[in-house]
Amino acid sequence: MGMAKALVDDPGGGSFVERGVRVLRDGGCSPVVVVVGAEAERATALANGAGADLVVEASDWASGQSASLRRGIEALQTTGANVVCVLLVDLPDVGADVAAAVLGAAGDGPAALGRAAYQGVPGHPVVIGRDHWAAIRDEATGDRGARDYLASHPHASVEVGHLASGRDADTPDDLRTPHDR
Repeated sequence: MGMAKALVDDPGGGSFVERGVRVLRDGGCSPVVVVVGAEAERATALANGAGADLVVEASDWASGQSASLRRGIEALQTTGANVVCVLLVDLPDVGADVAAAVLGAAGDGPAALGRAAYQGVPGHPVVIGRDHWAAIRDEATGDRGARDYLASHPHASVEVGHLASGRDADTPDDLRTPHDR
């Protein structure tokens, strides 16, 4: 993208990080914890302005998305949260309805475990109950967050392909609609 993804202009207005906060809040998440990495100071200001309850920095963010996952789980340990709904910042068409659907199917207890699926393809958001946090934190490496853990543990697979595509935006061209390309 040529810049920190959290700062990218979202097609719906604001930045990716601001949209992410709205999606989680409107999807039923509280508290909303944002993990920042590149451009942490600017991303923190945007997340706070959007209403994040807590913003934490993953200083080792360059090692992959697992750094953010581990840091987010660490931050949640001190809260009363039983589940975390993990949403990547670069999913511009994933809305609150998707987060709510995955949360609803996975449940809100500490044993909850669920993942969005788009036309049968696993994606995000991922819902992880507190019972799984330590193991996922310990297993997550590089750009493999909870993927390996989910592959070896039963979880709710929630088909949400009728609500969004779930495709990530890695280049500016990914933000254009098919009609614009």
